[in-house]
Amino acid sequence: MVSLSRRGEVEPFHAMDILAEANRLKAQGAPVISMAVGQPSDPAPVAVREAAARALRDGRIGYTDALGTAALREAIAGHYREHYGVDVPAQRIAVTTGSSAAFNLAFLAMFDAGDAVAIASPGYPAYRNIMAALGLDVVEVEMEEAPYLTACQLAATHARKPLRGLLFASPANPTGAIVPHAEMVALLAEARRLGIAVISDEIYHRLNYVGLDATALSLDDDVIVINSFSKYYCMTGWRIGWMVLPEKLVRAVERIQQSLYISPPELSQIAACEAFGASAELDRVKQRYVGNRELLMRRLPELGFALAAPMDGAFYAFCDVSRLTNDSMAFARKMLAEAHVAATPGRDFDTGQGSRFMRFSYAGSHEDMAEALDRIGRWLR
Repeated sequence: MVSLSRRGEVEPFHAMDILAEANRLKAQGAPVISMAVGQPSDPAPVAVREAAARALRDGRIGYTDALGTAALREAIAGHYREHYGVDVPAQRIAVTTGSSAAFNLAFLAMFDAGDAVAIASPGYPAYRNIMAALGLDVVEVEMEEAPYLTACQLAATHARKPLRGLLFASPANPTGAIVPHAEMVALLAEARRLGIAVISDEIYHRLNYVGLDATALSLDDDVIVINSFSKYYCMTGWRIGWMVLPEKLVRAVERIQQSLYISPPELSQIAACEAFGASAELDRVKQRYVGNRELLMRRLPELGFALAAPMDGAFYAFCDVSRLTNDSMAFARKMLAEAHVAATPGRDFDTGQGSRFMRFSYAGSHEDMAEALDRIGRWLR
């Protein structure tokens, strides 16, 4: 007898399915270029890898405190002082097994089954899928006049269905849109007025091409901030992230982390301490993204992929492909099979209108991005 839970019926993460097919084709010798997943093509910084090698030689692979090592929590606190000018006590920082674990911990510590939590649509699919698996009521707010959630939209949504929580990202995945400072002030003020708890996903901070990063913590000390070493710091597979928590949530998150994850991996924590000192190396990687961004902003519209949002941050172009197809899922599979270029169909990010959209990641090398666009052009002709 096999018992199956309804939790397993969440929508697949189609980007990962596309990646699996791309890897299968690569194993067969096909020259696939992937623009499907948000993974930097560069390795972690040299100092990070050297610290991990030393720790490995010393046998530093074990459990740590559930909330992370004191050294890494202090390093993260120092990052908030230096990068944002915000004083965050290390005691309010929880180190997590990637940002994915942080979202799990936040949802479990903050909400009960049936609670309504708002997210923007289009948005990162794991938000929706994790919350649905946990029994939360996911309220997707379609972006209309702006590519980010506004205070007016939040108030209107809450009037229709009382919300317990709000999760937003800036820069956002898949759009790359950044919430302007004045709009963030208004959004957080409205959430506080309505009694809505806020989670700010800041995983794409330091990949801002139009201004300076602003953490939501600078505006409201009760906001839960989630970040990760995966994107700017080029440490996806190290599975290391963090949360900044209000004091009253620290112990709740610690208790849940103790049972779900024990602790984040010690090896990755030791290595991550070195990441904040590698900005010169990482900013060179960012400069390549700048060149890739300029290339995609020019070439994608020429090929018929209309930009559906400003490419202000992260490393994504979110495109309206309705001039080319009415089924972006089938289009993505066909493009992969015939042009050997992988991109993500929009259904991942918008279950309602996703068939009109596709997301292209430009985190790869400039040569690969140029070749991918050339291939797409030849294939479309």
